[in-house]
Parts: sequence; structure tokens; C-alpha cells
Amino acid sequence: MGRGKIEIKRIENLSNRQVTYSKRRNGIMKKAKEITVLCDAQVSLVIFASSGKMHEYCSPSTTLVNLLDRYHKLSGKKLWDAKHENLSNEIDRIKKENDSMQIELRHLNGEDITSLNHKELMAIEEALETGLASVRDKQMEYFMMKQRNGKILEDENKHLHFILQEKELSIQRRKQMVIEENVREMESWHHRHQEQGMRDYNSQMPFAFRVQPMQPNLQERM
Repeated sequence: MGRGKIEIKRIENLSNRQVTYSKRRNGIMKKAKEITVLCDAQVSLVIFASSGKMHEYCSPSTTLVNLLDRYHKLSGKKLWDAKHENLSNEIDRIKKENDSMQIELRHLNGEDITSLNHKELMAIEEALETGLASVRDKQMEYFMMKQRNGKILEDENKHLHFILQEKELSIQRRKQMVIEENVREMESWHHRHQEQGMRDYNSQMPFAFRVQPMQPNLQERM
């Protein structure tokens, strides 16, 4: 049983519309490729989705621009307005300027100068001298900037070296103070222990050997 006839109208359901677009787009792209191969035809196909996304196909043996030019000649319909004509002329002008600059660049490199006359060679010589002077000025500017940067780095290095020396001296002073404080504590500790040892020694000696205080001689007074 064959499929029923589908009414050709806008599909309201967004999801169904997107699925149908994807399937039919692929189908028409396939047909365009087939007719190109089977019939040796030149085909160009451009499709814009409702979202604005573009899909295109063009026969490998041609380009879209060539097909549009052929269409314009055969149909007599003008596809380009004044704006596009101005853009096309601007593109042509830029291309010519680019070609001219490429030629001048080759001349400045010493290429293709055999056909130039005296005035053209003089102009090239003047351009080279101007460019050489500009390069020398830029080189001198770079050299001066390098010297300034070197002086700044040298001054900064001296400053950092001075700070480092000050820190080292400060550390040495603190170490010396700690050593002197330790020496004083050791001397004080040693002195205290000597006094304590003498007291302990005197307390342990026999009474007869202890040093007695001097007493007056009573017989001499009598």
C-alpha cells in the first residue's frame, strides 16, 4: 500500500519541521550531485534554513561565481546592485595596488630592475637610502634604550647588594650579641658555682682548721 498524498503546507510543529527540512535537504543535495555526474551538468544549489544557516553545493567543475556570471549573461538579469559593483571595483583596486607593491618590493630587493630607466632607478636608490636612514635611527634608538635599561638594572643590582650587605651585617651583630650574652651567662654561672663551692668546702672542714676571727689578747691588757 503506497503512502498517502501529503498536503504541501507549512508544518506547524517545530520539531517535525526541522526533521523534514533535514531529510529533504539531504535528498535534494543528493539529487544535485547525481545529475552532475549522470548528465555532466553544472549545478549550484544554495539553501537557507529558517534559522539562517546556509547549505550549498556546487559542481566540482565550476564555481558559484562562474555560474552566476553565466546566468547573468544568458538571462540578462542584473544580479549585482550599485553597492556590490562598488565593492567589486574596490576589490579590483586593492588587487592592483597589491600587485604594484609586489613589483616595488622586488625592485627594492634588486630583482627585475634591468628594464627600469634612470629616473626609476634613482627613485629606488632614494627609497633605499631613506629606508636605511630609518633603520639606523631605529637601531640607535634601540641601542640607547638598551643602555638605559642596563643602567637601571645596574643601579638596582647595587641597591640590592647594599641591602644584602646591611642584612648580613645585622645578622652578624645579632650573632655577636648572642655570643657575648652567652659568655656573660657562662661567667656568671661559673662565678656562682665557685662561691657555692667555697661555702660548701668551708662547711665541711673541721672546726679547728677553720679560720677564726682575730680576738684581742686579754693578758696584754692586764
